[in-house]
Amino acid sequence: MAERATTGTVEGPGGTAARPVAGAAHDGEHFSGRKISWIGTAMVCVGFIVGGVAFIPHPTWWLFWLGAGIVIVGSLILAAAKTMSEDWY
Repeated sequence: MAERATTGTVEGPGGTAARPVAGAAHDGEHFSGRKISWIGTAMVCVGFIVGGVAFIPHPTWWLFWLGAGIVIVGSLILAAAKTMSEDWY
């Protein structure tokens, strides 16, 4: 398999720089998302954990439904913040 260049430019005929390599503009750049997206994601994760703990050692339904409610609130935050349409790249 041939190696793929990830930075700089690709040389054209005669040794001239023809075009930039895809992804070269993002070198050294890190995008970690928006804070509201992290808050919504954390809420969904916590809700799943709370709902899962509700079944150990036997079902505790009020705790399960509390976890489900946390997941729903976190999902609404993610939907309102348009996380999957703006932060996804």
